[in-house]
Amino acid sequence: MKKSGISTKKKIRRSIIIILLILIFFVYGFTLQTVRYKTESDKITEKIKIVFLSDLHNCFYGGFDQSGLSKRIDKENPDIVIFGGDVIDEYGSTKFALKIMSDTVKKYPCYYTAGNHEGSRDDNKDFHQQVKNLGITVLEGKNSEIIIKNQKINIAGIVNANYYSEESILNLSSPDCYNILIMHEPQQIEYVIDSGFDLVLSGHAHGGQWRLPFILEQGLYSPDQGIFPDYTNGIYNYENTTHIISKGLARPLRMIFIPRIYNRPEFTLIEIS
Repeated sequence: MKKSGISTKKKIRRSIIIILLILIFFVYGFTLQTVRYKTESDKITEKIKIVFLSDLHNCFYGGFDQSGLSKRIDKENPDIVIFGGDVIDEYGSTKFALKIMSDTVKKYPCYYTAGNHEGSRDDNKDFHQQVKNLGITVLEGKNSEIIIKNQKINIAGIVNANYYSEESILNLSSPDCYNILIMHEPQQIEYVIDSGFDLVLSGHAHGGQWRLPFILEQGLYSPDQGIFPDYTNGIYNYENTTHIISKGLARPLRMIFIPRIYNRPEFTLIEIS
């Protein structure tokens, strides 16, 4: 009887440990996390708040109505919302991406630049037109100057820096404005550091997919960077440019086979002062 009792206790402990490990895996792989970044500039006299949503891959949060994302956006009450690249996947539906974009543009000025996944789709032009029809400014090799709290802000977007000359990228910035560049692929930062942009926003790398605190802070692997990548998440400060890389929102069902580990999906909030 004693042996049976001990065996039962061991089984219970083992079961508890397994359950805890599953819960930890779920929390650190799939639950949404708000990450806040702060940067300063002499060009800004009154704080500006930006919500940056990158690499959604047509996933949904809080149900098919995207209430999980909408509530977070409304809680922060940003001055603008920027949709980075890969809001949709290279295949499949676009409805969840269009849902959050449609709801958001009714409340906040919105800007969008595509990523590599949009570019891989046969219907990418149709999707871009749908986004424009919502009232969202689509920036691909273009820029848009706006006024926020009496401050001149210039927002530009490029999908792949390799497609542009140094001069054309430089022409997207404005010396009279605070300049923001949406550039999907973070490893291309070297192409734009000297192009007059105060802030560069990137995604693409999904936080390196598998991360371990203090050991693999940039993750194990990233597209276009390979194993042990250098640019997958966080904030980098160069002489005249701040570079912020979001871990992104991607958690499609196919990621069950290659899940995010210690790498929670990221809702990115940026404060400029």
